[in-house]
Amino acid sequence: MNSPITLKEFQQEHGELITNHMVKNVERLSMPPVLKEAMVYSLQAGGKRIRPILLLAAIETFNQDPMLGLNTAAALEMIHTYSLIHDDLPSMDDDDLRRGKPTNHKMFGEAAAILAGDGLLTYSFQLIAEDPALTSDKKVKLIALLARCAGPEGMVGGQVADIEGEMKQLTANELENIHVHKTGKLLTFSVIAGGIISGASDNELELLERFAFHIGLAFQIQDDILDIEGSEEMIGKPVGSDESKHKSTYPSLLTMKGAKEKLQFHLDEALMSIDELPVDSSLLTEIAQLIVSRNH
Repeated sequence: MNSPITLKEFQQEHGELITNHMVKNVERLSMPPVLKEAMVYSLQAGGKRIRPILLLAAIETFNQDPMLGLNTAAALEMIHTYSLIHDDLPSMDDDDLRRGKPTNHKMFGEAAAILAGDGLLTYSFQLIAEDPALTSDKKVKLIALLARCAGPEGMVGGQVADIEGEMKQLTANELENIHVHKTGKLLTFSVIAGGIISGASDNELELLERFAFHIGLAFQIQDDILDIEGSEEMIGKPVGSDESKHKSTYPSLLTMKGAKEKLQFHLDEALMSIDELPVDSSLLTEIAQLIVSRNH
């Protein structure tokens, strides 16, 4: 019997593949050169590709070919990338660096950056709709779920709540609600989309959703911790940027010790959820542990 694939092996095999697939698909489109350059610039800016890797890993977990989800994984990462381009704008977080490189608007100007984000967002749905590997039923489910997770009921709504929460002292519940939507919904899509593509049962999808909910919160809590304890090289932007913008964070509300305890709680809950799956969930377990150990 073959031993289960490790996360390191899975990332090495699929990380670069995802980036190349996104760039190849964007470069084949007919558009003004500056728009294409701006879109490709942010797609090639690096990152661990946690979301698309999580999607492909969910497919692998159900013993299906991860390549069935390549277009959906690329679409997901394009939406994540668009959100980062827009988050960095002067009207939003006003950041000069992303993943250690100048932000998109610093390279191409605000107008081109906004339109590059718009281009990545809209093209992502086209990429799924035209995927020959998926049935029409799966395409409709994936597009509807992605629109819900990325739109006003998901990431976009969470971003607005985050902006409105600046300069205010939020409660822990208010902060959690922001991050469930701003960060967690796309991670939820990652896992559930892998289940949909794999033909997972309703019960299996519920377990995956529970796993994703807790991983999404763990991901954000660790981000808040690294904003204090990390380095600019590690997080790709200036340390302390949240504090400088007077944002409520888990360490500021719960203390650093309380934030780390909350992080461990959500990791434990996530792992208990996938332990109930009738398949080998070791790959998803490794990804969950990677999320809470990004300082190593």
